[in-house]
Amino acid sequence: MKTKIIEATNGPRNWGKFMLGRPDTEWERRSMVGPHSPQPLMRQRGWTSRHLWVLDLETGEGAFFLPGGSARADLNKHRIWVCPLFEPFLEWLYAQDLTDLSVLPDSVDLPGAPFSMTGYRRPGPDRAEDVAS
Repeated sequence: MKTKIIEATNGPRNWGKFMLGRPDTEWERRSMVGPHSPQPLMRQRGWTSRHLWVLDLETGEGAFFLPGGSARADLNKHRIWVCPLFEPFLEWLYAQDLTDLSVLPDSVDLPGAPFSMTGYRRPGPDRAEDVAS
């Protein structure tokens, strides 16, 4: 997996630490126990090379996202514990060219991001069937 760590601030108030990950050789991995398929495991599960794993290094939680849509709507699909800057960072990330993660900056200031003393667990989907969609 190719990774990139980016720190984010909103002035001197909050400090977010995020690791981005894009699968590399993992794309070719075939299932050893599941149904045999001509497609590698990650493709069987619906992941594409455009998906990006975003991990909050403060909380240790993250998810795969498909940049380009609504960061808020995508984040609302997950019940992950995040720092106050996760959603503003995801919005910033979605606006970037993500072709090559290594050219992204090592830090970014998000002055419009609201201040908060604590992180929070996202509510996630309302119903169990929403998780599968």
